Amino acid sequence: MLGQDSFQDIDIAGVTLPIVKHSYVVKDIRYLQQTLCEAFMLAGTGRKGPVHVDIPRCVQQAEYDFDPGLVLSASGAKVRTIYINKTTYSQTLAQTQVLERALAQGLAHAQALINRSARPYIYCGGGVAASFTGEEVVKLSKKLGAPVGMSLMGIGSIPQSYELNLGMSGMHGRYASIMAMAEADLIIALGVRFSDRATGNASEYACSTAVIHIDIDPAEIGKNIRPDVSICGDLRDVLPALLDMVNTKSNDLWTDRINTLMIEGAVPLSETFTPRNIIAAINDLYGDDTVIATDVGQHQMWVAQNYRFEKPRRLVSSGGLGAMGFGLGAAIGASLARGGARTVLFTGDGSFGMNMNEMATAVALGLPITIVLFRNNALGMVRQIQTLFLDNRHSQSTLERKTDYPALAKAFGAAGFTASSLSELDGILKEIPDNKPCLIECKIDIDEKVFPMIPVGGTVKDVILQENSL
Repeated sequence: MLGQDSFQDIDIAGVTLPIVKHSYVVKDIRYLQQTLCEAFMLAGTGRKGPVHVDIPRCVQQAEYDFDPGLVLSASGAKVRTIYINKTTYSQTLAQTQVLERALAQGLAHAQALINRSARPYIYCGGGVAASFTGEEVVKLSKKLGAPVGMSLMGIGSIPQSYELNLGMSGMHGRYASIMAMAEADLIIALGVRFSDRATGNASEYACSTAVIHIDIDPAEIGKNIRPDVSICGDLRDVLPALLDMVNTKSNDLWTDRINTLMIEGAVPLSETFTPRNIIAAINDLYGDDTVIATDVGQHQMWVAQNYRFEKPRRLVSSGGLGAMGFGLGAAIGASLARGGARTVLFTGDGSFGMNMNEMATAVALGLPITIVLFRNNALGMVRQIQTLFLDNRHSQSTLERKTDYPALAKAFGAAGFTASSLSELDGILKEIPDNKPCLIECKIDIDEKVFPMIPVGGTVKDVILQENSL
C-alpha cells in the first residue's frame, strides 16, 4: 500500500531523513532483524543520534525465525555480530590502522600549536557533555592556564564553579567568554559545530587565531570554520593523549587579562524582580542533580547565562533547532527517565502556549515538574530584535492573550501561582507540591532584554552590552 495515498500513508522515511542519522523502510520480514541490529548500532556509536525504522503493517504481521547469529547486547545499546568473515575483518583492521596514523599525526600537530601558544582558549560543545570528559577538560585547562568557554549545548560539561569557566560564548554569551575567545591566539575546540550563533560573521571569526578542532563526527570538521589542525576521534581517547603530550604553561599576563575581563563583565546585583534573580532563586532551591529544561527565546538565554550548572547533561534544550513548545515534553521525559525526579522547566508565554496541553500528561503521571513561566506578553526575542534593529516596528510579536495561566494549571489538576516580586516568589517556592506539577507565572516587563548581544552576522566588535550602548 506504500505510495498509494492510503489511510495515513506518507513517505515518513523521506520526511525524517534530514533529521535522523539514517532512515530505514523494511519491506520484507527477512531483513527486519538485521535492520534493527544496524539501527541500534548506528544510534549508539560515533556521534549518537536517532535512527528511524519504518515497519509497514504487513511486515509487523508476518513471521520469521529469529537468527541467533545477530543479537543485541545485554544493555541494548550496542550490537555484536557473531558471524564475521575474514575479508570484513581485514578491511576493518586496515581502516583502524589508517585512523590511528591520522590521530597520531593530528595530536603531534596539536601539541606543537599548543606549546607555542601564549593565549590558549578551550571551547567546549555538546560533545564534551555527551562523552563525560569534563574532568579531562579541567585538567587540560589547569595545565595550560587556559580559560574555558562553551556553546549552549556544552553548558554543564564542566562545573560553573571552576575558576576558569567563563560560561557560554557566542551571540548571547557572557562578556568575558566572548572577549577571551576573540583575544586568544589559539582556540582548542572540543565537540562543537561552530554554528552561526557561536561564530557570528564566519569570515571574520578566528581570522587571526589558530584553531584545533576535535570532533567524533568527520562531517563537522571544516564545515563552518576551517581549522589549522583537525582530529577526528572520541574525546575519551583524544583528551588523555593530548594531556600527556603538551607542556605545562604559566602565563600571568593571560591570566590577569582573563580576570580583568571577568570583572568588566560582572553584572551588578539588585533586588528587583528580574529574570536573573528569578533564576537565582530557583537555582538556590534545587540541587546540582536537578534537570533544567527550557523552551526557546529570551528565557533560554537567561538560563544559559545565569543558572549555575555543576554537572553535565543537566540542561535539556533544543539548541540550534529553536523548537518553541519543546520544553514541557522534554521536562516530562527527563523526569520519567530519572524515576519521577523533580525537573524544572523555564519557559515563556509564547513557547508555553504551543504545547501546554501536555500538562494533562504530567498531571496524569504525577510528575513533580516546576514550570517557571516568564510572562511578558510578547515573543520576547523577536520583539527585542525589532526594537533594537528595526526602529521599534513591532509586528506580530506582542501577545494580547488574556489567559489566566495559574487557573489553567489548576484546571489540568496542577498547582498554579502568580509572582510579581521576589518575596512573593520566595513564599510560593515553600508551597510547591511533591506529587504533581506546579506552574509559577512570573510577570516581567515586556521590554526586558537579553544582553550581551552580538547582532546576527556581526562580530565581537559589534557586541551590545546594554540598550544605551547602541
